[in-house]
Amino acid sequence: MIAAGLIFLMGIGSAAVYLWRRQWIDALLILVAAAALGVMVGDFRLPAGVGGTLSIDSDAEAIDLNEAAAVRLSGDGLSAAQWRDLPARPLLWEAPASEVLHLDFPRELTLGRMFALTVRRSQASSWRLQLLAENKQVIADVAGDGAALTVHWLPPVAETLVLSARMLDASGKVMAQGPVPFSVSAPVPLQVVGRFGAPSFDARALNELLVNSHAALDWQVVLGKTVTRSENARAALTQPNLLVADAAHVERLGDAARTALLAQVAAGTPLVILAANAEDKQVWSRALQLELREQAEARPSGVPLALASAPLNHSTALSPWRAAGDRIWTRPWEKGRIVWLGVADWHRYAISEPQALALWWQGVLDHAGVERAQDVAWLDPQEMPLPGRRLEVCALGVQGNVTFPELKQTLAWQRRPDKADASCVAVWPRKAGWLAMETQGATSVAGKLYVYEKADWPLWQKAQRREATARYATRTPAAVAAGTAPLPAWPFALLFAAALLLLWWRERR
Repeated sequence: MIAAGLIFLMGIGSAAVYLWRRQWIDALLILVAAAALGVMVGDFRLPAGVGGTLSIDSDAEAIDLNEAAAVRLSGDGLSAAQWRDLPARPLLWEAPASEVLHLDFPRELTLGRMFALTVRRSQASSWRLQLLAENKQVIADVAGDGAALTVHWLPPVAETLVLSARMLDASGKVMAQGPVPFSVSAPVPLQVVGRFGAPSFDARALNELLVNSHAALDWQVVLGKTVTRSENARAALTQPNLLVADAAHVERLGDAARTALLAQVAAGTPLVILAANAEDKQVWSRALQLELREQAEARPSGVPLALASAPLNHSTALSPWRAAGDRIWTRPWEKGRIVWLGVADWHRYAISEPQALALWWQGVLDHAGVERAQDVAWLDPQEMPLPGRRLEVCALGVQGNVTFPELKQTLAWQRRPDKADASCVAVWPRKAGWLAMETQGATSVAGKLYVYEKADWPLWQKAQRREATARYATRTPAAVAAGTAPLPAWPFALLFAAALLLLWWRERR
């Protein structure tokens, strides 16, 4: 506004000079040009509804904002794909207060992991969430009074599934239901190196768990002073995913061997230490800054498995070690991680609770940061894919082209500045169902995405449109005041040019 004021003052001064010369028309042209330039530079606004404010509805398909100075929107908003094609404009919109839903579940799951579906409501009440199999039989059920509920289910085999979820109110009336698509893939076998200074039932139970998961094992157990039982992998371990050792083995290592072990961890291989036979506190304090003390209470505790405490466990919170569960501590070690498993006698559940024990160990491996190498990682779409709407397919570790057999399209991967290390392509699915794709890089990797029907999960679609509309509002260069819209500049630019040209013509006569 200061610049506009200065322009007005200079225009008045110039007009005064022409008036002194009795050049009335030239003085008027100078005033018109100064006024037009001042309006272009200044931040002048008109009431909403005036000066190019475009009113649109959430159901609009074809939208053109090029001539609009502001947008007035009614309803739940537009999808992210629609907003991405539109230029930034001040947005006049108020999110409706009606209820919406948010669904959270993995689109791809490894066999042996628990599938979890979480539904969040915008309004809390007494309700029930059910997960249904493809034959409509209830396979998981949970009830509660909060705004969010989670159901769990353990897939039995590796396959592609389209389950269903159903929400019921307190009276049993269906409030919402829709498909829950995901795929269960076979796990990539782990490569595990195990070293144990003494035999134990816990180490034996862990060995059986890993063998049942088809892991490749390099396993050595010291049975006596001169006797060691070894189990070699079917093939040489190229890149171990995990190191497992009991405390007795680590304590008996010499300084050079212990340093070599920790160097493996520093290079990125996680280490899990079974602490049940730990004895030398000084070794752990000196090597890993792990302060141990005797456990006065060793009775089993914990849910769902009641596990006994190891004789020695971590004693202070003022250290680089952090609790990661019931008597489980972890600490980063450069690129790797060390896990202190301070429980004992969990082998008792290998027969009575094999599923619970496998899930518990899966959690331990997650705390250790065990990762299975994948050449390509497909990224979940930002919102529900729908027929006829642009779908952004992104992946990590891809190059070359990607083929969509159903669409008969082959597209080149393109980097996106807003997605770090990912490449993307855009397609328009024609119908609901699984959309297969295959990247054509150095190694061919197949994937699939589920395209929903337009009538699926309407409350979830509303929530996604509201979030996309709120993100679009942040693209506006300057916040727009309620009830106002920016004054369009192009008419005043034309008026300024016309006034100067006419003044120039009069001066040249």
